[in-house]
Amino acid sequence: MVKMGKDYYDILGIKKGASEDDIKKAYRKQALRFHPDKNKSPGAEDKFKEIAEAYDVLSDPKKKDIYDRYGEEGLKGGGPQGGAGGSGGPGNFSYSFQGDPHVIFSEFFGGRNPFEQFFGGRNGGMDEDMDTDDHFSHFGMTGGGMGGFPRSFSSGMGGIGPHSSVVKKPQDPPVVHDLNVTLEEVLSGCLKKMKISRKRLNPDGRTIRIEDKILEVQIKKGWKEGTKITFPKEGDETPTNIPADVVFVLKDKTHPKFKRDGSNIVYTATISLRDALCGCTINVPTLEGKTVTVTTTDIVQPGMKRRITGEGLPYPKRPDRRGDLLVDYEVKFPERLSQSARDTIAQVLPRS
Repeated sequence: MVKMGKDYYDILGIKKGASEDDIKKAYRKQALRFHPDKNKSPGAEDKFKEIAEAYDVLSDPKKKDIYDRYGEEGLKGGGPQGGAGGSGGPGNFSYSFQGDPHVIFSEFFGGRNPFEQFFGGRNGGMDEDMDTDDHFSHFGMTGGGMGGFPRSFSSGMGGIGPHSSVVKKPQDPPVVHDLNVTLEEVLSGCLKKMKISRKRLNPDGRTIRIEDKILEVQIKKGWKEGTKITFPKEGDETPTNIPADVVFVLKDKTHPKFKRDGSNIVYTATISLRDALCGCTINVPTLEGKTVTVTTTDIVQPGMKRRITGEGLPYPKRPDRRGDLLVDYEVKFPERLSQSARDTIAQVLPRS
């Protein structure tokens, strides 16, 4: 059995199998919490070093692989050796943490001690309005059933103040959410107003306020599902970041009558077996609320469609032109037949 020794995953507060991004986020959280400039409790310095060692191992694919298989003992040269005596072991690999936790901290955050950069002085600490455990920004949307927008902190941090010309603040990843639209809205175009709630810096550059803003999304005629509308830097703002872009992705709402096929729309017309064999006339609805009469005298074959030109959605690059309305026939078979009906059909219809 492999003796794990130190549990680096537990030190960072994550589970084995965590992603690279999860490891970075965990180090950021723990390092800020136990940094000696902020945490004056006994043992904080040792804990800070232990966190740096855990990150040094788990952020390196080779070290992490050996640790995952052989634990701390194998990582540091005391585990099974490679070759004939222990195939699959770490071989001659031997690790010992020689790094300076303050250097690792500084390199991770892109420069010098962020506590000094943000607040000017050794005794500066994280502002009370800036919660190091805050992993999500909440974007409260009204209309369209919009909910909160999760935002993960970036793995890096930039500085402000005298070193801002050297250290570049990172921008948070885009905040992405679906924007549901009806086919009628895509047909005519519309304006969507989305109310968001986000964090903004006060003039002192340190404290944070919550403010609301209305983002207006102009839906243009014929826009396809998946179209992205970006509002640059409208996400949360803190002393450590450049606000994220807010991105809306167009999604079609389910329509009770039609399905979308690019710039065409499809209407399913259910007809009886009799009408499929003998011909029929149906009234087909359009997106604009009109009806179009469609008559067929031919036998309706499986997969048969009729095309009504120009009754679909506008082409995105040519909104003055429109796609087509496709009529898809669905034949409804009777659940039962009388014996006399069966006899009559058997006499009339050919066997092949």
